[in-house]
Amino acid sequence: MVSLLEAVLILLAGMAAGTINTIVGSGTLVTFPTLLAFGYPPVVANMSNTVGLVAGGVTGTWGYRKELKGSGDLLRRLAPMSLLGAVTGALLLLWLPPEAFDAIVPALIGVGVLLVIVGPSLQRRAAAAHTDHDSPVRRAVLLLGIYLAGVYGGYFGAAQGVLLMGLMSVLLPNPLQQVNGIKNVLGTIVNGVAAVTFMIVAWGDIDWAVAGLIALGALAGGVIGARVGRRLPAWGLRAFIVVIGLVAIVNLLRG
Repeated sequence: MVSLLEAVLILLAGMAAGTINTIVGSGTLVTFPTLLAFGYPPVVANMSNTVGLVAGGVTGTWGYRKELKGSGDLLRRLAPMSLLGAVTGALLLLWLPPEAFDAIVPALIGVGVLLVIVGPSLQRRAAAAHTDHDSPVRRAVLLLGIYLAGVYGGYFGAAQGVLLMGLMSVLLPNPLQQVNGIKNVLGTIVNGVAAVTFMIVAWGDIDWAVAGLIALGALAGGVIGARVGRRLPAWGLRAFIVVIGLVAIVNLLRG
């Protein structure tokens, strides 16, 4: 039975996670430790959290609908790769021990942070060299990267947004806010696939009261995150992504 205080704190954690996920990602680093602090087993906390946070992805994506205008063709190319990657990652979660990605996850997030930092410089160089942003090679690298980010998201999830933003900010010429909207769509697809997988294979391991509280908080958080994130200038958004990515790396290394 969830106490009133516990319910309020889980709700607030869900709201914070939904806000952070919409702006950049890694909201799991708020909700997951909160559930562990209340004594929920890691498996129950992980699955309940994943199911609950899907709601924030939906409202966050809706909040970025203006920025997503004109992105239909690109999303139709990228979304299937996220879907396939998420299925692969979810299957790996069932087959591999949790320690399998422990060493590489902080390094992956570090790469994402680095790409976010150097993205503007790389794009300026590409423009000066008249590089074709839609060349077959860049398109193939982008699709492979989105697939691999989906694998990571389906398996682990935290700071998936940092990886997606880093990758797309380098390989796409689109404005950063539009890239963030695309990130929200792709991240929601990955989280949704993982949630459905958990519901199919481990329904009994989901605490539905917890998942519901996180979902309610994340619904509001997605709206808040979209309003805040869309107002940030490009440099501010990049700075926020870098800070959240570094915090994620520190938390994972300490864990």
